[in-house]
Amino acid sequence: MTRVVITYCARCRWLLRAQWYAAELLQTFEEDLDEVALRPAVREGEAGVFRVEVETASGSTGVWNRKRDGGFPEIVELKRRVRDLVAPGRSLGHGDRAAT
Repeated sequence: MTRVVITYCARCRWLLRAQWYAAELLQTFEEDLDEVALRPAVREGEAGVFRVEVETASGSTGVWNRKRDGGFPEIVELKRRVRDLVAPGRSLGHGDRAAT
C-alpha cells in the first residue's frame, strides 16, 4: 500500500492548501497511490506544521517539510519528489521539462 500523508496546521487554516495538493497528487498518480490522507496538526508544539510524507510497507519518507524546505512547495516540485518515490519511471510531461 502506498499512501501520501499531508499534515497541516489547523490553526493556520491551511486545510484548503492541503486539499489542493491532495487533489493534484491524486489526479497525477491515480494508478500509483492507494490513498492521500489529510492529517490536521492540532497538538501543542505543532503550530506552523506542513509536511508531506510517502508511506509504503517499508516505512515513511519525508517529501516536504515547510520548516526544513522553506515555505510551501511549487506543485511541480512536489509532484517530482512524490514521483521519484512511487513511480520513478513516469514522465511528468511539461513538469519535467521545466526542471531542466
